[in-house]
Amino acid sequence: MKLNHINLPVTDVAACIKFFEQYFSFKCVEIKGDNLLAVLQGTDGFTLVLMGNSFNRNGNSAYPDAFHIGFFVETHEEVIDMYNRLLAGGYLAENPPGNLRGSYGFYFNAPGNLLTEVTCHA
Repeated sequence: MKLNHINLPVTDVAACIKFFEQYFSFKCVEIKGDNLLAVLQGTDGFTLVLMGNSFNRNGNSAYPDAFHIGFFVETHEEVIDMYNRLLAGGYLAENPPGNLRGSYGFYFNAPGNLLTEVTCHA
């Protein structure tokens, strides 16, 4: 069995599309309405669905404190490269890349205050 998609409620679908295309090589394959919902395809076949607030039945677009998404890369150099690209793009990590629970990486907030991790094996 393979996890093939996730639906994430976000506060700004258009900004999130741009972000995931620019930094994580997703490709937007469908937009419904005026950026109400977007379907993005990852290079590995994973589907990321971004849903605007109107899809939240209870109006809740906040995530629990520990909720985050993670991206795995192969090397320390790729972690550092992503960190530097994000930093140059105005995205600040709480801490620079370092040891994380037996791995090497960092966390930052993507658009919509979505906690995101970039990591590789230690």
